[in-house]
Amino acid sequence: MLFAEKADYAGHHDSTGIPMLNYRGKIGLQYNPIAIAQWGLGNYNLFCRSHDDARKNKFLAASNWLSANLETNSHGLWVWNHHFNWEYRSPLRAPWYSALAQGQGISLLLRAYRETGAVAYFEAAERAFNSFLKSTDEGGVAFTDDHGNLWFEEYIVSPPTHILNGFIWATWGVYDYFLMTQNQLARDLFEQAVLTLRTNLPHYDLGFWSLYEESNTLLPMVASPFYHRLHLVQLRVMHRITGDKTFARYADKWEAYARSRAKRTRALCYKSAFKLCYY
Repeated sequence: MLFAEKADYAGHHDSTGIPMLNYRGKIGLQYNPIAIAQWGLGNYNLFCRSHDDARKNKFLAASNWLSANLETNSHGLWVWNHHFNWEYRSPLRAPWYSALAQGQGISLLLRAYRETGAVAYFEAAERAFNSFLKSTDEGGVAFTDDHGNLWFEEYIVSPPTHILNGFIWATWGVYDYFLMTQNQLARDLFEQAVLTLRTNLPHYDLGFWSLYEESNTLLPMVASPFYHRLHLVQLRVMHRITGDKTFARYADKWEAYARSRAKRTRALCYKSAFKLCYY
């Protein structure tokens, strides 16, 4: 997951070169911590290949922005806030935070620390990691369901929706933190998240396509073609990290779904009906 396309973001950048997303309308131009982290990760990966100082400067600029923009939430935990409202089925009101931002921010900051040795990057990652140690009720990003499954929530709403791609990306942030620190709590969190994913993958399999989330709605929220392809890549990476063949098996199955014109058409119909009913 190299984020090469994210590295050369063609949209608006602020005066320091940090990308800003244009949501248009009332929201307009905004800093999005997830987009900034992905821009940084893309440039980091290109720097590793090319040793181009321009790439290094960009990934460090993203790391500096993340370090400077960690904020404490109402529970005293350090998070990357989104300072704009977002229309989800349960609207997210600014400032809101996300396990996806926490995980990808950690992943970038630890790479910046490894490259430069600047302790400030590690300290920022350490502060951000603490959000994974607390439940969503306590201001963190972790949620344990009635079956004991541990989730990291991309959108913190009630009831939780367990967005699949965000959960996996957040899990990788925890994994990166474990690799850097050998922290036993991080290892335990990662292993619990892997178990949650393995146990719950059948719930995301419609028999013709993958689900975007567990929406608990009458109509399921089918993944778009983009997110379905993303799920395939994420599962293959999970297989490489863990060696668990369950992830490879589901990736193969979902890849076969994507090759079927009939299944693609069926998924599009479900997706269209869901948007009409719930958005």
